[in-house]
Amino acid sequence: MRLIASLTPFFMALILSGCMGESESAGDKGSDTSAQNPAEQTQRDNEPLATIPVEDGAKAVVFVGSNWDGVIDVIDGESYVKIGRINGIPDKEERMNEIRLDPIKLAAFHGIALLIGEGHNQYVDDMYSTRNGELLIVSRPSFADVVAIDIASNDIVWRFEVEGIRSDHMALSPDGSEVAVSASTGNVVHILDVWTGEEKARFPTGNSPHENVYSKDGKKIYHASIGHVFSPADRGALTDTKGERIFKVVDTETWEDIKSFDISEKLAEAGYPDMSPAIRPMAHTEDEKFFYFQLSFFHGFVEYDMENDQITRVANLPNLVPDLPVELYVNDSAHHGISMGADDEKLCVAGTMSDYVAIVDRKTFEYELLEGLGEKPYWITRDISGENCFVSWSGTDQMSVINIDRAEEVVRVDVGDHPQRIREGSVPDGWTAAF
Repeated sequence: MRLIASLTPFFMALILSGCMGESESAGDKGSDTSAQNPAEQTQRDNEPLATIPVEDGAKAVVFVGSNWDGVIDVIDGESYVKIGRINGIPDKEERMNEIRLDPIKLAAFHGIALLIGEGHNQYVDDMYSTRNGELLIVSRPSFADVVAIDIASNDIVWRFEVEGIRSDHMALSPDGSEVAVSASTGNVVHILDVWTGEEKARFPTGNSPHENVYSKDGKKIYHASIGHVFSPADRGALTDTKGERIFKVVDTETWEDIKSFDISEKLAEAGYPDMSPAIRPMAHTEDEKFFYFQLSFFHGFVEYDMENDQITRVANLPNLVPDLPVELYVNDSAHHGISMGADDEKLCVAGTMSDYVAIVDRKTFEYELLEGLGEKPYWITRDISGENCFVSWSGTDQMSVINIDRAEEVVRVDVGDHPQRIREGSVPDGWTAAF
């Protein structure tokens, strides 16, 4: 009994869930041939656009990671035609053998599916490639690790096991040399060398480390922990059981905090004492003076003045599911995905539970909704030019390219089961792999 009493509420839930069965994975499902869906690609402006930083001998692509079946679809960075697919869990059998022999790992594996994965194992959360197109770095929640996969051979080059029992979001440093990965039950962020997997540093944080964003000069990491989003305690005083939810800015030379705070205090000062302090995805202006934070349960986002440490405005976007209890929001995510377009003029926002993408004017917060494109948008990333944003439709297994200025879909591509993170990167020239 002393052991059980000492476990965190999350870990106790994982132990209790150990009787669940295993879900489908990349090794269990056939590879479906994908087709381009409607919305023809439009002509780009004649002005030169920023390009994905790749080295000679590499080709610019877009990676779309699918959480539930463990595959990464590879999309041509110019034509948006799918050119191949990478298996993110080529070592699945080896990992499963380890898990089956360890009762704690087995309970954790099934608990992740039950509490966070909507009944599915989570095999691919995030990914970044090296600039020469050689390696793809992948975080794998259900395996509690980060691996480097040789893109040409689909073999694993190195593997790093995170603290705790689940890995989550990552960020790539501006020079491409390291990734920051959140260990969501270890309450730390690991800094790993992309070539060796060696841990270069780590920093502590609150409960459920989540989003990491490097500053443009690489000297800071903006980080948020979101608390226990798997918990059903979504109303009233019970929300205090969700754990420590903090935002911090970390110096990447000393790995000390530059600043750290609970945004609930800032929300109260701005007149919003009842809003959740769990910061989800975030976006910022080019000069990093203003940040735009999505918060748990909130249909919209807040504007945060990073220099004066205060909330300056709140953007309310439509709630198209007003009768849906917040307890049924997926991992507390009313909205989950936000990105800033070029010249800081517009934001591209995922209305996750309402099945829309909103293009929002940054000055006025006026918006245009794009509906009927897909279901449950669960991530948004702008391309390096800032002209388009990429949207993952996790409910309909597709990704869209949306022109931000025109607020229209450029193209839609079929991808794997439950796409989430989308990242630009590179593969070797001439690379292809069967769908």
